[in-house]
Amino acid sequence: MSAQDRTLDQYHEFMQVNAVSHLMRTARQVGIIDQLRKGQHTAGELADTLSLQTGTLALMLDALVAIGTVERYDDDYALSRAAALLCQYDEDLGDQRWRRLADALQKSGSDIDDAAHHAYVAATQWVHTPSAIQAAEILNIGGEDEILGPKILDIGGGSAVWSCAMAHQDAQANLTVVDQENAIEAARTMANSIDLMDRFDAVVGDPMTTELGSDKFDIAVIAQRVSALGDDAAAKMMKRAVQAVRPGGRVVVIDLFRLPTKPNLSEAIEALKLNLETQQGHMRSLEQGKELFAEAGLGLVQFSFLAASRTNLGLMVGVKPSSEATA
Repeated sequence: MSAQDRTLDQYHEFMQVNAVSHLMRTARQVGIIDQLRKGQHTAGELADTLSLQTGTLALMLDALVAIGTVERYDDDYALSRAAALLCQYDEDLGDQRWRRLADALQKSGSDIDDAAHHAYVAATQWVHTPSAIQAAEILNIGGEDEILGPKILDIGGGSAVWSCAMAHQDAQANLTVVDQENAIEAARTMANSIDLMDRFDAVVGDPMTTELGSDKFDIAVIAQRVSALGDDAAAKMMKRAVQAVRPGGRVVVIDLFRLPTKPNLSEAIEALKLNLETQQGHMRSLEQGKELFAEAGLGLVQFSFLAASRTNLGLMVGVKPSSEATA
């Protein structure tokens, strides 16, 4: 492909991306999305109910079907599953977040509410279920040469998708989740959905200050939390996790990490989101992550990118030294 062809393809792609954005926003603005949330409708029914021009509506429905927002069944139109999920969790397509971008470029974000970021992560964490299953497999939970029935601590667990997947991997594992009330409710729902409630315990409180105990757990998990923290707060959370696990126990961080190569679009967007939604959060490089583990006193640090992740999530794990090793 020639340089000119690549330029023309990119030009066409830019125009299509913008067109898709307008299609989805217009569909919401004129009521098509809300109407289809109620059930299937024909084009004629949509035109009559919403007072829309039939010719333009037909063309727009064709476009919405083409991009996957709407599905067609003979003469009926329905929201796709993906669009229904958007309506539930990202109805404004992230507009509230991205409207802050211009301001963030021109002034500091002193009005940022980190709690809103944590709440959003908890509400949408279920999308990472395939990655959570993969993470549990990488950690070999319940596998050969691993402790059976591990005691797992999830610090700031959100809806606990990650730790629930680990506990589900070993039928004898027990899980304790520490987080604020709303997140704990989401975690209970998650645990109940996969029959973990008899092995699930919840502690309502601030993950940064709630007492976790010492040398009590085999595994401490910090998922999608460290990247939302500044360096001092991240170091504090890591040290709390290390204190909570027994000598020889593991601390697991599942989070966004910089790829060693040039940032792709997913990485660039996730880094921007952290900048817009948190006071001091940022995406760390692999080296910065390893330094965080080393400063917390962890050894045998290993890292794996999660191939199932659509947002460059990775898993970093380290081992708390035994008493003999630190003597």
